[in-house]
Amino acid sequence: MSEKKMTSSRRHHLKSLVLQIAFELIEVEKKEAEQEKNNFMAELPALDLSGDQATLMEMLKKLAHTIDKVDEDRYDAEAKVKKADKEIEDLKMKVVEIQGMKKPALKKVRMSADAMLQALLGTKHKASMDFRANLKEVKKEVKEEAADAVGDWRKNVDEQAGMDGRMKKFQG
Repeated sequence: MSEKKMTSSRRHHLKSLVLQIAFELIEVEKKEAEQEKNNFMAELPALDLSGDQATLMEMLKKLAHTIDKVDEDRYDAEAKVKKADKEIEDLKMKVVEIQGMKKPALKKVRMSADAMLQALLGTKHKASMDFRANLKEVKKEVKEEAADAVGDWRKNVDEQAGMDGRMKKFQG
């Protein structure tokens, strides 16, 4: 049997729960990072600024070297994060390519030939296309020969209708 689909309300509820748990985990990580920073700062010895200029210069050089090392580590970490983000983006693109784009349902639109040509050709289309004007006219021809041979009674009735027809009857 096929699995039942999850309702949208259930999906939204689960999504909100996941987001809430993730938010709580981020808050815990922030607190741990702050605590770790405070512990590290507590371990450092207090600066001894007493002494001559040479010892102070040596201490400043050590601090500058330490700062440079920390900056290099931070730069390396940022580069790793950027590389991972790029890989994630590439994988997302591959997933979209594999799934394919969903095509929207097309709506039926009634357009005249002029409107279609205007849409296809843009503003450069000026001439109108009247297809009905180009159609061949077919005329119905009445066969006179057959009507005379048999004697069309409708023709006689039309002629005798009115005063002219009655006069011909008496004259002829």
